[in-house]
Amino acid sequence: MTTSVQLDRAQKRFDLWDVNGDGQVDRTDFEAEVKRILQAFGEAPTSPAGRQMTDAYLGMWSFFAGKAGIDEHTGALSPEQFNRIAEEHILENGGAGFNRVVKPTIQAIVELVDVDGDGQVNPAEFKSWLDAIGVSDVEPAQAFRQIDTNGDGQLSVEELVQAVRAFHLGQIDVPLLGR
Repeated sequence: MTTSVQLDRAQKRFDLWDVNGDGQVDRTDFEAEVKRILQAFGEAPTSPAGRQMTDAYLGMWSFFAGKAGIDEHTGALSPEQFNRIAEEHILENGGAGFNRVVKPTIQAIVELVDVDGDGQVNPAEFKSWLDAIGVSDVEPAQAFRQIDTNGDGQLSVEELVQAVRAFHLGQIDVPLLGR
C-alpha cells in the first residue's frame, strides 16, 4: 500500500531526476544526475569510482526503461510510469527489487565518499555525502545515529540501502540520494 508520504517522495525523486525539467525522465536525465554527483564529489567520470557511479545510475535507468517497455536510449518515462514502476517493482516487494536496483548506486556513492577505504562510511564521510548531494536540512550526527542500526559507529552499504528504502517508505526523514 502506497501512502501519501511515499507518493510525495517518489514525485520528488522524479522531479530531481527530471534534470532538464521537461516533465519526463530519460537516459540524458540520469546521465546529467551522475555528472552533477561526480562534480559535487570532485570525481572524474573516467576514474574507476566515476565509471562505477555512471554504471549504477545507467543500470537504474535500464531497469526503469525495461519495466516500462521503452527503448533505454530514446524512450522517456512519465511521472505516472515512474511512480508505478517504483511502487510495484522497487518499494513493494519486501526490498528485493530495492536491493537489485538501488544497492549498486549506494555502493558507488560509498566508493566516492569512503576516503579511508574501509568499505564503510564514518561520520565525517557521511557529512561529506550529505553536503555533496545538497542535503542541508538534516543534522548529520543525528541522522548518522538513526541509520547506524548496529551502533558500531560506521555505516555499512546494507545499513545505507535500508535507510534509503526507509526514507522512500516514509519511515525516516534522511534523503540519501538528494532532495
